[in-house]
Formats: sequence, C-alpha cells, structure tokens
Amino acid sequence: MLKKIKHLWHMLRQLSGDDAYEQYLKHHAEFHQSTVDAPAALTRKEFYKLWQDNKWKGINRCC
Repeated sequence: MLKKIKHLWHMLRQLSGDDAYEQYLKHHAEFHQSTVDAPAALTRKEFYKLWQDNKWKGINRCC
C-alpha cells in the first residue's frame, strides 16, 4: 500500500511540475558538469523565476 502511495505521489509531482527543479539538477549533473566551462547550476529561486518568465511571456491566448 505504501509503495502505491509513493508512486502516486511521484506521478502527481511530475504532472504538476513540482519536481521540475530536481529534474533540472539531474540534467545539469549528467550533461553539463563534464564540460570545463559549464555554468554553475541555478539556485531554486533562479530556476523558478526563469521557468515562470518563460511560461508567461508573450501572448497566451487562443484568439
């Protein structure tokens, strides 16, 4: 039962975007840390600011 609840919680976090920062850190560690001139990972605050800015810039309507 506990395993199902954990799986459901994981799926809910994925669908809602709540785990976006953790996914970003995982991606950064896998692909950017191996290069010499890689930029440092963004802080949680910087990441969410950039994420929100990209999400809400421009016209967001259908008509």
